[in-house]
Amino acid sequence: MTSSAVGKKKQARLPHQAVAAKAFHWINIISLLLMVTSGLQIYNANPVFGGRSGWHFPDFLLLGGWLAGGRDWHFAIMWIYSLNLLAYGLYILVSRRWQHRFTNSSDIKVIQVSQNKKRKNFAWHRLIYTAIIPVLLLAILSGLAMYKPAQFHWLAVLFRDWQTLRTIHFITVPVVIGFTLIHSLLALKVGSFRLIKSMFI
Repeated sequence: MTSSAVGKKKQARLPHQAVAAKAFHWINIISLLLMVTSGLQIYNANPVFGGRSGWHFPDFLLLGGWLAGGRDWHFAIMWIYSLNLLAYGLYILVSRRWQHRFTNSSDIKVIQVSQNKKRKNFAWHRLIYTAIIPVLLLAILSGLAMYKPAQFHWLAVLFRDWQTLRTIHFITVPVVIGFTLIHSLLALKVGSFRLIKSMFI
């Protein structure tokens, strides 16, 4: 085998990803898609901004067919999404992947002064990965408060009133979607399309 053939073979080889990490990412993306589309079905029944006369999302973005159907889908997938995130968090903790997944003080210094683009991309990746944690917790806690306002009344009270609760929960959605896009773009910069491809095949 020639040296050029060996080089091409190495280039074509995908980075190794643990099966567990792949499963968590697949479940997360599918459940997030179902959560968003069923959530928009609920939103259309009484838009957060503007009341019933407010702006509605088109039907092709909705899941559930009507309010009750949207709620059934949303609340069912909520448990899959939340439990998957919990399992992934435990996996990161046990496997010690947190040591290179979450940000630290050196990442801040790299972002501020380093001229190495690759190191900067890694630092930004860890910073964003860390910053999304409180947003995910806020999404889950506000969702639980709306799901069972009587049982979790102490939680609902923390959000002051129903409209504030709905607004906060709704705002977490574009933030999580934005994180997913930025996370993917940074992965492209750090490891090209091969890195993203390796996570799903």
